[in-house]
Amino acid sequence: MSEQVPATAPEPVRAPATLRETHSGVVVLLGDRAYKVKKPVDLGFLDFTTTEARHHACLRELELNRRLAPDVYLDLAAVVGSDGHVLDHLVLMRRMPEELRLSTMVLRGDDVEDHLRALARLMANFHAGAERGRRIAAEGGPAGLHRRWSDNLRESEEFRGRFLDDGTLTEIGRLALGYVAGRGPLLAERAAAGLTVDGHGDLIADDVFCLPDHPRVLDCLDFSDRLRWVDVLDDVAFLAMDLERLGRPDLGERFLAWYAEFSGTPTVVSLQHHYLAYRAFVRTKVTCIRAAQGVADSAGKAQALANLTLRHLRAGEPKLVLVGGAPGTGKTTLAAALADHLGAVLLSTDVVRRELVDPPDGDRYGAQAKAAVYRALLARTRLALEHGESVVADATWGDEAFRLEAGRVAADTVSRLVPLECRLAPDIAAERAQQRWTAGRSASDADAVVAARLAAERDPWPDATPVDTRSAADALRTALSLLAPD
Repeated sequence: MSEQVPATAPEPVRAPATLRETHSGVVVLLGDRAYKVKKPVDLGFLDFTTTEARHHACLRELELNRRLAPDVYLDLAAVVGSDGHVLDHLVLMRRMPEELRLSTMVLRGDDVEDHLRALARLMANFHAGAERGRRIAAEGGPAGLHRRWSDNLRESEEFRGRFLDDGTLTEIGRLALGYVAGRGPLLAERAAAGLTVDGHGDLIADDVFCLPDHPRVLDCLDFSDRLRWVDVLDDVAFLAMDLERLGRPDLGERFLAWYAEFSGTPTVVSLQHHYLAYRAFVRTKVTCIRAAQGVADSAGKAQALANLTLRHLRAGEPKLVLVGGAPGTGKTTLAAALADHLGAVLLSTDVVRRELVDPPDGDRYGAQAKAAVYRALLARTRLALEHGESVVADATWGDEAFRLEAGRVAADTVSRLVPLECRLAPDIAAERAQQRWTAGRSASDADAVVAARLAAERDPWPDATPVDTRSAADALRTALSLLAPD
């Protein structure tokens, strides 16, 4: 049976009370209880303007939050007038100790690693038993993620040039929607594998309390089922982003690593960056709303969150790096170093060529064999990019036709194309190719004669950035500088 709270107390309440306010609610902390009431506001993505809507929201908050903190969410209370008429509803909660709030502990410099590890295990168990289904899975697929980004971008437009830099907001939209458009197979496969669940939806450090027995996680997203139906990595990325916002990205990284360990969930680095960016942008929008409501310092915080969003979107942008040049110019050495530094997939025509059946005429560098090798290389490139991996493609890239096809693969997968052409004096390149072939140190079959022929047959490559490869270390530094965000 619900408790009833009179609209006016017959005697003054003598215990000290604390008031907390968010963009959509007010919490009164009184004694060992917390009373949470919804604001009668319409923010576009939620509408609490009617008593019925607030009543329903309170019921859902109670029901949904009992999944993770049943001993905290005690009951639904009615606010009644002197005539017994119900004026509003609120959620009655057990008050949590402020000194054990995760955000407070992080800012205080406490050691919270054991608590985060326990929280990662708690979330992994929660997700394992969370509701799944066809409608829920659809929200984690490309269409659902695209809609959530589009809605947040649209709802943030009113803050463009007011609280958010115009250029930053434009680039956020381009990179976010581009990632989703190009990663359809990855998102669809994760949704089909049951990785979209009815999650928490709003996992921030302010709402986690590190009690001695186990963490309590409060205040899930209750006003929209669709916004709570997310990929499990999306759900936990919210807390990792919030820890980074608090100045501890290292804790965020460890929390995600522990979650992956306990859940056995496959993690794609670019997708992790994408979800961190999405969560940062959700907080950006909410902080803009608080700024519009007159909350001090919110405008500066909103722009900082937007900058955080952009950093993760740039870090997670899939890249197709074409490392080309005549045989012996050091392209294979540079490609391997780049792939290692970027954590990218390394694909090489030399390796692919050896995997394919020998051509009938025996010329592994003839026109037909060459076309078959590049087709296979680009098919593997497309698959990797669609699944969120960056690719370093090591080939001579001497034919304009193959370079154009690589450009189409990058465009189709909305990936950043970076063409690099290794340059070295022809006599030095030929000597290197011969030495490599003689020693059998490479997958390449090109000796000095073949190297000279391939160098002579190269089409001009005006779109590529030349890289001097006399020094491997200098070449790598040059290439990495070209891969820095625009």
